[in-house]
Parts: sequence; C-alpha cells; structure tokens
Amino acid sequence: MPTLKQIRYFLSVAELGGFTQAAAALFIAQPALSRQIALMETELGFPLFQREARGVSLTAAGQLYRERVGQIQEQLMAAAEAGAQLAQGKAGVLRLLHSSSTPVGSLMPAIQAFLEQSPGARIHLDRVASELQLQEVAEGRADLGVIRLPVLGREPRVQLRELEAERLWVLLPDGHPLAGRSQLGIAELREQAFVAAVHRERGGLARRVTDLCLQRGFVPATARVISRKTSMLDLVAAGFGIAVVPASMLNLRQTGITPIPLADPDALAQRALVLPQQAHPLAQAFAELLMEHGRHGQNRETQGKDLATAEDLRAGG
Repeated sequence: MPTLKQIRYFLSVAELGGFTQAAAALFIAQPALSRQIALMETELGFPLFQREARGVSLTAAGQLYRERVGQIQEQLMAAAEAGAQLAQGKAGVLRLLHSSSTPVGSLMPAIQAFLEQSPGARIHLDRVASELQLQEVAEGRADLGVIRLPVLGREPRVQLRELEAERLWVLLPDGHPLAGRSQLGIAELREQAFVAAVHRERGGLARRVTDLCLQRGFVPATARVISRKTSMLDLVAAGFGIAVVPASMLNLRQTGITPIPLADPDALAQRALVLPQQAHPLAQAFAELLMEHGRHGQNRETQGKDLATAEDLRAGG
C-alpha cells in the first residue's frame, strides 16, 4: 500500500497539475517526487497520471483514487485536530457522576465554564451514590465523580480531592415549634424524628449527620417514613420529620419547609472529587474548574463567620 507521504505527494501533483509546481510546493527535488509517484503507481498496479509535454493529467483511475484518498486525508487532519483538542482537555465526552446530596444546580457554574472553555466537549451526567462512584471511576465507566464524604470503601485506583466544606441546615415543616429560630444547635434536635437513615454499607450525608448527633450523645430518631434520596424533602414538607442537608440542597426545597442554619462550628459537610490515578484530560480540566469555582464560591458560613438567617434565605428566593 502507498505510504501517507506518497499520498500527500500524489494529491499535490494532482492539485497543481505538474511535477515541477508540486515539487516546489513540497520543497523537494522534482526527480525525487517523480520517483515516489512511479513507486506508488507500481504498488497500485495502474497509472495515476498521463504524462504530457505541458504537464500531467489524471487518468480515470487516478481521478477515482484522488476522490477516495482525498477524503482520507481530510479525515486524518480532522482526527489529528480532534486528538489535539482531546489532549488539551477541549473536546470529547466527559462522563460525570454526582451524588444525590450534590444537586446539579451546584455544579452548573463549573459546567457552563467548562463548556465555554471546551467548545468541542460534551458531558454525560448521571446521579450515583457516593460509595458506588469509586468503583465506577476505577473501572473506567466514568471519568469523574463528585461525592459526599465520608466514604467507607477504599479504592487504590482512584484519587480523592477534597472540595470546600458546606454549612449544614436543618429543614423543618412549616409551623414546627422550632421554625421561628434564627439558628439551631445539633443537640436541640435530640427529640426530633429524621426522615433520612444511614445505609449500613455506605457513608455520605446521612452518616455525616449521624456522626455529628452521636458526638452529642444521641442517636437520631427515625421517622415513620424515610428516604436516602432528595425525596426526603417531600417527607419534611408532608410533616413526617426533619432533615439535615448541606447548603447546596436548599434550592431544591419546596413550599411547606422552613430552613434554619446549624450554628455548631463542626456542622459542615465535605464534598470530594473522585478521579482515576491517571485522569483523562477532560476530567482534569473540569476538576480544576470545579475546585476554582468552589474556592470563589465559599460563603461566610463555611468560613465560620456570620450565619445567614432563615428570613434572609427566604427573602433571597
């Protein structure tokens, strides 16, 4: 089969209509160019050009060959460009996972910045439990995950990068006896029923909340109806109990819920990125953006300063 160099030479001769012009454009000697075309014709088994005094013209077979190999050259150039963009983290498909306690809305600034920065890239987004994300990324079924710490499992094939901590809020049904408070302490939730429960084999938000309660000397009571997903907000609104959630979940709330910040200094929830040990360029690019937006987006609550009141939150939408 002809080499890519010979094909490039052939296309140049065909486009310029002569060996002299093509040799000058290619910066090679004309005898060397003629020799390469002759070798190419021998390899193919048919003549590509009709040699004439005023130049050369394509044979019928040469014309057909030009049409076909011209497409190949365009594909090779496009493949090289796509490969370069992929290597630079500007093109391709990013398979991104997030946990239920990390709503897509909280990732949207980074997603929008990523798509603007990488116009040839697309994102496939899926919601997967934090613990399961480790395996998905390790096995190559996802490029990047955003999890809620803690996680109980360990996976040596992935790396974790901690993101900013978020203030925890308690969600109460409207009309709850504690709903008029500007802030609460975790210990004050001792007698309340929680609509979220800890999964025996997983970490995440529910385990973080349970650990905080245990440190205050009580086990959170379980409501009659519970959920490990965002549907627990519906359960709070229906009056089945309370829930403790990070600030990023507040935009998911609906009517019938009163949010109040927890004042305890350690009432924080941590997120982390899950990446392969050898991360995909797109995953690296998105991770850097998410960490950058996280640093800029840290509010006064996570820095241990003044807490916003529930009235301020409601006034702000």
